[in-house]
Amino acid sequence: MPDKITIAVSKGRIYDEAMPLLAKLDIVPLDDPNKTRKLVLETNQPHIRLLVIRATDVPTYVERGAAELGISGKDVLMEYNGDDLYEPIDLGIAKCRMMLAGLKDAKPITGRPRVVTKYTNITKNYFAELGQQVEIIKLYGSMELGPVLGLSDWIVDLVDTGNTLKANGLVTLEHIADISSRLVVNKAAMKMKNATIKPILDQLSEIVGK
Repeated sequence: MPDKITIAVSKGRIYDEAMPLLAKLDIVPLDDPNKTRKLVLETNQPHIRLLVIRATDVPTYVERGAAELGISGKDVLMEYNGDDLYEPIDLGIAKCRMMLAGLKDAKPITGRPRVVTKYTNITKNYFAELGQQVEIIKLYGSMELGPVLGLSDWIVDLVDTGNTLKANGLVTLEHIADISSRLVVNKAAMKMKNATIKPILDQLSEIVGK
């Protein structure tokens, strides 16, 4: 009998783009997460269930063993501090870019630049590699307002179309990283439940490689 497997995934774009991939593995949830309050969704495979949680919580659930597998954005993984995760497959879904942006007609910066972001670790690491000191201000949304209202000189955020930046008079300045969703695996589960997990990895690798 196959081992019980829980796959953690977040609602929204990642869930919507991940489900067709899982369907190719014949893993289909029995309930629509948009029509149920259930956070644990059983699937047509009795030994596999889906855990629908916040995107930022996916690595924690997988690393701590509450889920064997997870589907998480690279931005979340770059921001997360943990060592007990494998990241074997780039699923190539939910693509966007992590960018440094600022006002189109910004005045020269005097002193230490201020940067608003919710990605404080990514921002700190990026500027550390450049050898540049900045003041990082953490916000949880509406980053574009930082430069507009004088709270900061720059922002570090995800950019998809760039329309929101443009609408607020901002332009991209530097490309920090390409972002897509990755499959992550709990290291202990990879050993203990290898007979069940490895075929899933092999099939996903074949699917996204085409």
